Amino acid sequence: MQKITSENRSKMMLEAPLTQIIPRLAIPTIISMLITAIYNMADTYFVSQISTEASAAVGVIFSAMAIFQAVAFMIGMGSGTNLSRALGRGDDESTRIYVSVGFFLTLIMGICILVLGRLNIHPLVRFLGATPEIEPDAVAYATYIFYAAPFMMTSFAMNNLLRFQGMAMYAMVGITTGGILNMFLDPILIFGLHLGTAGAAIATALSQMVSFFILLFMCNTRKNTISVSLRWFRPTPKVVGNILYNGVPSLGRQGIASIATIMINRAAGTISTDPATISATIASISIVNRFVMFINSAVIGFGQGFQPVCGFCYGAGRYDRVREAYYFCVKVATIILISLAAVALIFSQTIIRFFRADDPLVVSIGTTTLRLQLLTLPLWGMYVMSNMCTQSMGYGLTSTIISSSRQGIFLIPMVLLLPRLFGLLGLQLAQPISDILAFILSFIVMRSVMNNLNSMMQSKTD
Repeated sequence: MQKITSENRSKMMLEAPLTQIIPRLAIPTIISMLITAIYNMADTYFVSQISTEASAAVGVIFSAMAIFQAVAFMIGMGSGTNLSRALGRGDDESTRIYVSVGFFLTLIMGICILVLGRLNIHPLVRFLGATPEIEPDAVAYATYIFYAAPFMMTSFAMNNLLRFQGMAMYAMVGITTGGILNMFLDPILIFGLHLGTAGAAIATALSQMVSFFILLFMCNTRKNTISVSLRWFRPTPKVVGNILYNGVPSLGRQGIASIATIMINRAAGTISTDPATISATIASISIVNRFVMFINSAVIGFGQGFQPVCGFCYGAGRYDRVREAYYFCVKVATIILISLAAVALIFSQTIIRFFRADDPLVVSIGTTTLRLQLLTLPLWGMYVMSNMCTQSMGYGLTSTIISSSRQGIFLIPMVLLLPRLFGLLGLQLAQPISDILAFILSFIVMRSVMNNLNSMMQSKTD
C-alpha cells in the first residue's frame, strides 16, 4: 500500500492554486450532492402523483431520514476532520484508526435505529407529525426506510471519509450510481408493480444498498485510499471523544433541522381544522424543502471540496491558506446562490405545479413558501462556509453554535411563536427570518475566528 501522506498529496493541498484545487475536489462532491437531491425530488415527484396525503407522508418521514443522515454525518464528518488533520501531520496510524472506527461505529448506530424504528413505527410516525389521513402512507414508506438505515448511514459515513482523503471522485461513483438507480426504480415499483408509497421506499432501500457496496469496494481496493479493517477498530474514549467533538456540528446542523421539520409538521396541524388543508400544508412544505435542498446541495458540495484543504492546511500550520480558501469559497457560494435564487423566483409557481398540479391549495401555499425562502437563500453562502471552516479546523463548539443556529437556535422559537401570531403566514416566515439571524451570527463569529488566525500567523513569523 502506498503511503497515504505522499509528497504529491501534500504538495497539492499546500501549494496548488486554491482556485484550481478546491473546484477540483468539489466537482465530484457537487455531482454527488446534486444526484442525491435529484433522487430525493424524484421520490417526492412520483409519490405526489399518487395523492396529496402520500406526498405529505414522504415529507413526514423525511424528518426521520434527516436524523439518520445527521447521526451518520456526525460520525463521518467527525472521523473525517480528524483524519484530514492527521494526514497533514503525517500520522498514518491515526488515519487508519479514524477510518475504521468511523465506519463500524456508524454501522452499529444504523442497526440500533433499524431495530428501534421497526418496533415503534406507528407511534413514531404520529410523533413525526402524521395525521390519521397521512399515517397509512407514512407507515408504508417508513417500514422499508428503516430496513435501509444501516446501509444508508454507513454510505454517508464512507462518502465523508473518502472526501477527507481527497478521494471525492470515488465517493461520487458510489453515491451517483445509487441515486440514478433510485430514479429508475421509482416509477417501476410505484406504478409498474402497483406498490404505491411502499414502492418509493423499496427503491430507496435497494439504491442505498448498492451505494454501500460500491463505496466499501472503493474504500478497500482503490490505490491510496485507507482501508476499513476490524484490526484498526479501536474505539478508545479519546478517539470516540475526538470524533464526537468534531462531529457534533453536523448533528447540530442536520439533527436539529429534523427536529425543526417535525415541529413544522406538527404546527401545520394547528393552523386549520380542515384535514385537507393540513395535508396540503405539509405536502407543500415538503416539496419546497426538497427543492431548496437541491439548490443548497451545490453550495454544500462546493464547501465539502473546501474542507479537506482547510483541515490539511490547518494541521500543517498554513493559516494564511485557510483564510484565503475561506474567503474564496464564501464569494463563489454567494454568487451561485444569487443566480439560482433569481431564476427560481421567476419560475416558483411552475416549480410547485410540476410536483402537484392537481391540487390548487398545494400550489398556492407552496408558491408563497418557496418565494419567501428564496429571498434569503443568498445568505446561506457565509453560513455554510463558516460552519465547514470551523468544523475542519477542530473548533467543535464554535461550529456547533453556527450549525445549530439556522434550524435550531433561531428556527425552533420562530416555529413556536409566529404561527400563533400570524397563522399560515407565520409558519412560512419562520425559516427566512431564521436565515437572516443565522447569517448575522455567522458573520460575528467568523470575524473573531479570522482575527485568531491572523494572530497565529503573526506568532509564526515572530
